Amino acid sequence: MEKLKSEKAWKLDHVGVVVNDLQAAIKFYEALGIGPFVPNPSEKAIGRRIRGKPVEGVKMKGAWAQMGPIQFELMQPVEGQSIQKEFLERRGEGINHVSFLVEDLDQGVAEFEAKGFEVISSGRFHPSGGFAYMDTDTIGGIIFALEQRIK
Repeated sequence: MEKLKSEKAWKLDHVGVVVNDLQAAIKFYEALGIGPFVPNPSEKAIGRRIRGKPVEGVKMKGAWAQMGPIQFELMQPVEGQSIQKEFLERRGEGINHVSFLVEDLDQGVAEFEAKGFEVISSGRFHPSGGFAYMDTDTIGGIIFALEQRIK
């Protein structure tokens, strides 16, 4: 398989873990020396789509902790349909995605799609930027997410 062209522009940003109980997970990971955690509310994402269809009312509790050069994200699905809720129902708690920062989200998505991968979830950040989760979990069970942040 040919390499994705934009891979050199990618920066590993965070690992996302889906949990049943955010507060219990924070307590557990902080006891291991990971943290402190800061809130990461899902309300900053707008225009969410799952498998190409608009979804509304998605709410998740979330928190971040810095671990060296990357962030460790905990997510608890609370309301609405999300790929994190699907993951939790299908597989239980665990690593849901590895997220990379890209300079051009549309280009990154186009390169994945040219390789036969589809966007399973996407959205934008208020006021700018966006994300796309790709269906890369067939081998290894991990979704690759691309994220573009515009400051």
